[in-house]
Amino acid sequence: MIIWFAVTSVVVTWAVFQSPMIDYRLVAFGAVLPVVESPFGAFALHSLLAPTLVLVIVMLATVGRRLQRRRWLGLPIGMYFHLVLDGAWTRSETFWWPVLSRSFSPGAGPEFARGWWSLVLEIAGIALGVWAWRRFGLGDAERRQRFLRTGQLDRTFVSGGSA
Repeated sequence: MIIWFAVTSVVVTWAVFQSPMIDYRLVAFGAVLPVVESPFGAFALHSLLAPTLVLVIVMLATVGRRLQRRRWLGLPIGMYFHLVLDGAWTRSETFWWPVLSRSFSPGAGPEFARGWWSLVLEIAGIALGVWAWRRFGLGDAERRQRFLRTGQLDRTFVSGGSA
């Protein structure tokens, strides 16, 4: 349940934005963050409110600091991707909380309610992770250290080139 969200959100963010300044570690963290509440149910982190509030905070906290903004936008982007990859919109009481409902959907979070499909998604996440490892050249120690230290991918890979 963690690999699927982390890897898929990073790869899709890379494919959509192609930005070397996004901290892809924050994208992965944001995508995994809602899993924390899932054993207890799907609450605020599975609603549109949480990533939207985080987005507003990032935008206000980084006024006039464009590079910092671009880096920190990874957190709400990852949180939004979690909602998409999890199918959170299928639980409308939680997804639209507190706009349409004052309560959350009953039961475990979608990650735990899926049963064996969660295993299938994890395997798909591992396969995508292997592809991403190769695509982004993370077998190279220098590129891997840069990613671990800054969250950034090598510019040649982000811009669509290959090295």
